Formats: sequence, structure tokens, C-alpha cells
Amino acid sequence: MFMLTKRTKHHHQPLHHKLLILLSTFTLASILYLSFSFSGSKHVHPSLHPDPLSVTVTAESPRAQSSSLRSQPHSPFANLTSPAPTSASSSADALSPPKKERDFGPYHDWLAFAANFQEMMRSFKIYVYPDAYYSSSSSSSSPFANIFLPHVDPFNPKLGNYFSEHMFKISLLRSSLVTSDPQQAQFFFMPFSINNMRNDPRVRHEGTIADFVAEYAARIGREFGFWNASGGADHFYAHCHSVGRDAASKHRDLLNHAVQVTCSSSYFQRSYVAHKDVALPQVWPRRDEQVLTPPSERHRLVFFSGRIQNSRIRQELIDTYENDTSMDVFSRSPFPYEEGLKGSRYCLHVKGYEVNTARVCDAIHYGCVPVILSNYYDLPFSNILDWSKFSVIINHREISSLKERLLAIPAEIYLSMYHNLSQVRKHFMWHTTPRGFDSFYMTAYQLWVRRGVHRLLY
Repeated sequence: MFMLTKRTKHHHQPLHHKLLILLSTFTLASILYLSFSFSGSKHVHPSLHPDPLSVTVTAESPRAQSSSLRSQPHSPFANLTSPAPTSASSSADALSPPKKERDFGPYHDWLAFAANFQEMMRSFKIYVYPDAYYSSSSSSSSPFANIFLPHVDPFNPKLGNYFSEHMFKISLLRSSLVTSDPQQAQFFFMPFSINNMRNDPRVRHEGTIADFVAEYAARIGREFGFWNASGGADHFYAHCHSVGRDAASKHRDLLNHAVQVTCSSSYFQRSYVAHKDVALPQVWPRRDEQVLTPPSERHRLVFFSGRIQNSRIRQELIDTYENDTSMDVFSRSPFPYEEGLKGSRYCLHVKGYEVNTARVCDAIHYGCVPVILSNYYDLPFSNILDWSKFSVIINHREISSLKERLLAIPAEIYLSMYHNLSQVRKHFMWHTTPRGFDSFYMTAYQLWVRRGVHRLLY
């Protein structure tokens, strides 16, 4: 009944023959791929390229560099006057920031800062309480008028470390930021001088100064409505004397709310609050801008001279390096202080009684790259300036490795720091009538970025 159809016969190859063919095909493809990759690719395994940074830094040990420095009659920087162009594999490129950052030089972001600075100059206003204008012969003056008035001779060398305290007030009173209309003001200046109080036998003691400042804050709260509208948060005072750190201790709102513009800017101290308070550069009285000694004429590696009393850090520094002929480190320099600053590549700022001294600005003034051994120092203008581009910051527990670390800095990096240092000098200068980006306007900028306090109605 059914018709049978002849089926075509298929011959199946054994399984192991198929596997052999597949394996041979895969192997041939792999060989061709690898051959093409190694012959055509320009990249090899990263381990075949030595790290240019490690080669540059370790090619000559710090000890060998030190011996080389001492044996040469001239500075190793004699033929280098500015940062030289380098190849992509050089140590300068390895240590330098990316191109976008490098364009800003010693600044975090110059373009943003310059734009904000222009806005500050246009809109920022400060009201100065009238005590700063009352002379001793004025009918409105108090017996303590000298504590509030501007200093008559701010460039007197005897002012020393307290120069910035007086120059801030003088510059402010002569600036375009002052307004006689308190309704326009974003900040209010309390013009008392801690330095003048210390020199006044009636109030010179720390407790008496705190009493005086507390009473003054209470008085302007009674006589003016501006303090009460903000609880003092839009008020500020300036000082460089360490006593000023506790001047507000007897007035709670002044201590907790008002801004202190101070040279004693240590965020280790409970009386200084970073981001509320402002670091003021501590500058020595100098009228003229110093012509910088070029790197080729700076034959000393390191210079420091300073008293060791009340400073364990300085004592350790002297004990470690006083017999090292390549390190000019003294408790009292055998040659003029200015000579050490002019003739050295690196100048040390080492914590004394306070984290701050004028030595950072001394070094900047003379073009000597600052080496900062002072923990907890809230450096001036640090939201604008990238201090790592023109200074060396070392933990004061690392004094024993100080020399080794400085010798390991390539010449290109030192020259870059020197160049950046020459750019930032203008920010650490005071003028009786402020101008440009000098210390006054840079400090005023720190206040301007803290504006925006909410107030009650006057």
C-alpha cells in the first residue's frame, strides 16, 4: 500500500575530525591576529617604559647632589634664568600640573578670581564707625581716641610685626570701598587697635584689653542699630598682635559672630575659626619694592635666622643643621639678615611663639622661595593663591629630612617657583592709598566672599 522511496545516504565524519579542524582554524586565526598586532601597533606593555619621574629623581641621590653643590664654585643654576622648555618625558612636565592649570600660574583660577575681583570693586561697601575719625581735640572724641585713630607714622621700623594692623586701617580709610551710608554697607569696621592698646598703660594688660573691647562692642550696639541687626556677624576688626586673639573673649557675640582679620591665623587655636575669620599677611614696614636677585646669583641653598626662645621647632632645626656648612641656619646670623634673604634659594619660615611671623613675607619680598615649617597655619589668600606653586610646605616633624627634600627638587621646578613668586609679590605689599591687587584689596576680597549675612531691620 505504501510506496517506498529510496532515501539519500549521508556520510557523517567522526566527531574527533571535526574538533581537529575547528582547533586548527582557531589557532591559525590567533597567530595571524597576534602577528598583526605586534607588527602594526605603536604601543607596548607599560612595564617596558621606565617611569620618567622615577628615573629623573633617583638618577642622582640627594647626598651626591649635596657633594656636587659644595664642590662647584658657582651656583648649579648659573646657566638657568627662567624655566626652560622641556620634552614630554622631562621631570618638569612630570611634576607640573596639566596645561589648563599651568596657565593660571600661582593661582587656583585666575580668570574666576579676576572676574569676582572686578565685581567686588564695583559693589562692595564698608562702613567705618566714626571713632576712626575723631581727633583728640574733637568734641566727640573720647579719652581713648588714640586707640581708634590711624597711625601717624606707619612706616616707622619700630612698628615691626604690627605694621599690617595699622596699614589695613589706613588703606581702608583711603579706599573707594568706604561708604558714609550704613544702609549700603555689607560690612562694618570696628577701628580699635590692639597694638595701640598694648602701648597704652591704661589698658595694656590682656584682661583689660578684653574688657575694653567688650565694652566697645556693647556701646556700638546701644548707639547704633547695625550690630543688633546681625548679632555682629557683619562686623570685623583687624589685628596682628597675638593678644588680639583673646580680645573678644569677654563678649560672646563678638567672639562667635564677628570676623577677626588677623595675622595670628592658626586653625589649631580655638579663638580662630577658618572660613569665618580672615588671615592677614604679616609684613615688615618697607616703602620700596626690592629688585630681585636672579637665581644664578643665589649661591646659598637655605637661610634661616631667628630666636629659639619659646620654640621647640626652631631649637630642633638649629640642633640638626647648625654644623652643616651647606645650610645657613642660625639663631643669630653672622651676616646681615637681608643678605641671607637675597643670596639664598630657599628661606625658612619656622614656627616661633605663633605659627605666623613676618618671615614668609620677608622671603617673598626678596624673592627667596619660602619653606614653611609651621603646622596649622591658615596661609593668607589661600583661596586665591596656590601656595604649592611658589613655596615648599613641610610638616615640622620632618625637619631631619628637610635638606634631602630640598636637594631633590629639580632645577626646573625651583625656577618655576621663583617665577611664580615674582608674580605674587604684589599681593604682599601695602600702600597708604591702596591700588591694584595689593595686600589691602586682597584682604578686602576675603571679606567680600563672606558677605550675604541675613539681617533684621535696623
